[in-house]
Amino acid sequence: MKAAPAAQKRLLDLAELDSALDRLAHRRRTLPELAQIDELSARIARIATQVIAAETESGDLAREQTKAEADVDSVRSRATRDQKRLDSGQVSSPKDLASLQSEIASLSRRQSDLEEVVLEIMERRETADAQVSRLVAERDELAGTRGTAEDRRNAVFAEIDKEKGEVQARREEVAADIPADLLALYGKLREQFGVGAAMLQGARCQGCRTSLSIAEINRIRAASQEEVIRCEECRRILVRTAESGL
Repeated sequence: MKAAPAAQKRLLDLAELDSALDRLAHRRRTLPELAQIDELSARIARIATQVIAAETESGDLAREQTKAEADVDSVRSRATRDQKRLDSGQVSSPKDLASLQSEIASLSRRQSDLEEVVLEIMERRETADAQVSRLVAERDELAGTRGTAEDRRNAVFAEIDKEKGEVQARREEVAADIPADLLALYGKLREQFGVGAAMLQGARCQGCRTSLSIAEINRIRAASQEEVIRCEECRRILVRTAESGL
């Protein structure tokens, strides 16, 4: 392949701009905020699961408390009814009277036991509700921190995208100065090696940093300036300049 020396030299400008685009893409992919956002999102997801579990426990305890309180009310009503019968003097039989008094005493003990159960459930529910409040507060705090990180990420993304647009515009201007066949070869090599063209500086390829053999240097020296030279080691396009020492 042959191309004007000026067009070949423009490949170095193109490679520099492509390197700038690669650096911007790498910066966009590796922003510290991205890792921070991922970590915060994972923590928020875990806490959200814990909130659901704590709310479920609190709800179960609320229903359990309601049932226990209903049991207390039922026993209290029976005890009140029996006490009224006892106080009214309607029960005259000693046997029935003893039975009624025994039942009232039994209901009193039952009521006391149930009230203890209610108190125990209330304490457990209070603990569960406190856990819900703590987890929700922690989740909301993390969500706020994540929002701040997302704002920083978006600001840097905007900065990077603006710079990328400017570099891309300059790249299009440079690419317009390069013949289509040379540009296509450069693009193919860039896909393969990341860098499509490099300067020949002295006897060294600046793409792979390999020193060329004397025979290869002599071959390049003998080639016409229009000849497109490839590095024998990395196969990138070697661009000859005043720094090539040929």
